[in-house]
Amino acid sequence: MQWQTTRFELDLSRPWIMGIVNLTPDSFSDGGQHVDPAYALRHAEQMLRDGAGILDVGAESTRPGAKAVPLADELARLLPFLREAIRWQVPISVDTYKPEVMQVALDLGVDIVNDIWALRQPGAERVVAAHPSCGVCLMHMHRDPQTMQLAPMSGEAVAEVAHFLNARTETLRDLGVSTARLVLDPGIGFGKTAAQNFQLLAQQAQLLQLGRPLLSGWSRKSSLGALLAENGQTPDPSHRLTASVAAALLAVDRGASVVRVHDIKPTADALKVWLAMQSEKL
Repeated sequence: MQWQTTRFELDLSRPWIMGIVNLTPDSFSDGGQHVDPAYALRHAEQMLRDGAGILDVGAESTRPGAKAVPLADELARLLPFLREAIRWQVPISVDTYKPEVMQVALDLGVDIVNDIWALRQPGAERVVAAHPSCGVCLMHMHRDPQTMQLAPMSGEAVAEVAHFLNARTETLRDLGVSTARLVLDPGIGFGKTAAQNFQLLAQQAQLLQLGRPLLSGWSRKSSLGALLAENGQTPDPSHRLTASVAAALLAVDRGASVVRVHDIKPTADALKVWLAMQSEKL
């Protein structure tokens, strides 16, 4: 299966690692570490050396309870990075829900729009539909970042997530967006309980029935922290490495085409083992 993006047609016969570049002061995992554009660019270059195939750049935190960032601030954080990174000839994804940011990024040549709102903000569908080929990642989110963990989903998650992603796919198709441009993300941690997140992983095959590739984003998530907690102490996000790699590997083994991660080298090493096993199975 292929993923059509602005400049690249990505071959998804092998899994892709999407490296997370947070240009935010308040990300749940690494907020403030890469706000300086020069440092962020060096960090992104290291990600590519370590095995990332896609860079996903965001300038607004979507952690639970995060405050919205004004448009001007988001653009001021993003543009210095994007203007340089777009010259590297690697797929660049912008993590935003604002149609104005999408338009500016696409005008620069960005390859993928990764939207936690699945293009439900006013004007977002129009921006993407007007572009001839950009890739799109549509994610399921219950409620919004400010309230999603105050009142998470109830009941069985897989059917609801599948219904939502299928509806969004059909809407984009009706607007003339080729399904070859779409990748789907179940939204691990976005308004879901830990049990529901693990249910989505265990039953991921049901989401593959929607007919589009899946992106999995388990890296350093709070569900892993809850699982690893001892004596009432939850490990900091940066101490969830082994669990994050395990979750990424399980997601790929269950059919995910893209894993969005902070820790590139350990994930790449684990996937090399998985790929070696796959080649021996043939």
